[in-house]
Amino acid sequence: MTFDFRPWLYWDHATDDDRRAQEAHVAGLRSEIGLEAAGKVYISPLAAVHTERLRMGDFCYLAAHAYVTGDVSMGRDCTVNPYAVVRGTISLGDAVRIGAHTSLLGFNHGTAPDREVFRQPITSEGIRIGDDVWIGSNVVILDGVTIGDHAVIGAGSVVTKDVPAWAMVAGNPARAIRDRRTPRDRQPRPVAPSDRQGRSAGPRDLEGRLVAFAERAREQAHDVLARCWTGERYVDRPGAEPTVRAWADAVEIADLLLGGPPPTPARDEIIAFLRDRQDPATGLVPEIGAPGSPEAVTSGTGPVGGGDLELEGITAYHILSVGYALDLLGTRFRHPIRAISELPPADLIALLDGLDWARGAWTAGSVVDAVGTGLHRNLTDFGLTGPQLETLYGWLLTRCRPTHGMWGEPDSGAGRLHVVNGFYRLTRGTYAQFGLPLPYPERAVDTVLAHARDPRYFGPDTGNACNVLDVIHPLWLTGRQTGHRRAEGESWARDHLNRALGGWQDGAGLSFALTTGTGPTRTPGLQGTEMWLAIIWLLADHLGLSDTLGYRPRGVHRPEPATTYPT
Repeated sequence: MTFDFRPWLYWDHATDDDRRAQEAHVAGLRSEIGLEAAGKVYISPLAAVHTERLRMGDFCYLAAHAYVTGDVSMGRDCTVNPYAVVRGTISLGDAVRIGAHTSLLGFNHGTAPDREVFRQPITSEGIRIGDDVWIGSNVVILDGVTIGDHAVIGAGSVVTKDVPAWAMVAGNPARAIRDRRTPRDRQPRPVAPSDRQGRSAGPRDLEGRLVAFAERAREQAHDVLARCWTGERYVDRPGAEPTVRAWADAVEIADLLLGGPPPTPARDEIIAFLRDRQDPATGLVPEIGAPGSPEAVTSGTGPVGGGDLELEGITAYHILSVGYALDLLGTRFRHPIRAISELPPADLIALLDGLDWARGAWTAGSVVDAVGTGLHRNLTDFGLTGPQLETLYGWLLTRCRPTHGMWGEPDSGAGRLHVVNGFYRLTRGTYAQFGLPLPYPERAVDTVLAHARDPRYFGPDTGNACNVLDVIHPLWLTGRQTGHRRAEGESWARDHLNRALGGWQDGAGLSFALTTGTGPTRTPGLQGTEMWLAIIWLLADHLGLSDTLGYRPRGVHRPEPATTYPT
């Protein structure tokens, strides 16, 4: 009885007699239950196993009074503990742990009103569990559910919908609690009580709004994507021209909300579309129909690439958007970013010095973002090293202004807009992407918070996705180095998070400039939806509440460094 209820002891403590008895028991089951078992498995004689087929990898066990039927597949190190029920078509990855009294029900009855339920036909979509999943005791998982890799299902949960990778969920129905990769000590911080102007009523109230927002977004993700699919191309919003970015935004949204690629078209078609657009000579990706694009070649208006593309505008941004979309799809560019890998250090310095840092720091920062991301792609995807990375960081360190912690200068017309927004783009592609500390984080915080009070950009009906992102990301990034003026930054984040959570439009998503209760209605699109989903995560994470969303950006706005600075 020791091993029946504590099977994990079997491999280290079983006697020779115990092993002979278990081997005889397993041998007797092989033909009876369609057993395909590796050399090291344990099946309790007290388990009720009546499968059509049962596949078990090394170090799997079925404990006492487990009830197992149907077609069940288990990878290595899978455990079914006492009194658990596993029925129907069930696929378990590696290292799946199923707690006591838990039920995986991979089948269902029909519910038509013309006959009694027990006379209805049985249906089965099956249950699929990824690798490294922990399912607590007394959990119920219903037919048709897929649980992603590394997820944790809290005790007593009722799981009726798919669970993304890394999510920790609990409740009836199961809801996201946090991302498993977020440290436990990242607890919500106290916030001020509610007032009648709609400020946050406290962490629990805000947590509830975050949970409701994420559930609503996930439920409508298919509609949001289908709305912008023409049958041939993705567009940012109905009636807009097709763009490369719309495809990349669709990939990011699907990864955030669906845990995989967009449902339409097929993954391989999306990959082919994005990879085929790259110019082999420069490694850059032109816009649809622009010179050097496949459409221009087809129409006879120009050759493919030819090295004439320049590192600017949307072509530069595609290094980010297309590169990270391909990451999420499990692949990479066909070619290195040669416009950067073949750029001599002297020419790189000339390029950086030639940017208009006095009046156009935002645009200048976007070029640095593209250069940094191109270096990341060349290093990570193609193993290309060279002097450009050291040249870039040397230039950045010597040009950063110690008075305000940024590059460029504010101007009398736009105030700090260009210098702060340029700081976001520059640091996203360099310091954040390579996991390096900022030169003057406290001064950067001062500059960002001063800009965040500018009513031209953050008034009641102002504040588009770029402007909010370009404040919260710097606050989030500097917050990894310093607690300087943390409370002020959190207050700003809380106000803008409350506002952003009210911007979702059913079936359509989020507009680039949010629609609020008092402002005009604005048209949602893929760009606005993708950006605001990431912004909401950053705002919530700055307050220690991002776990409640159940998603985590993995593309352009990923919080983790994409690579490390080579030493």
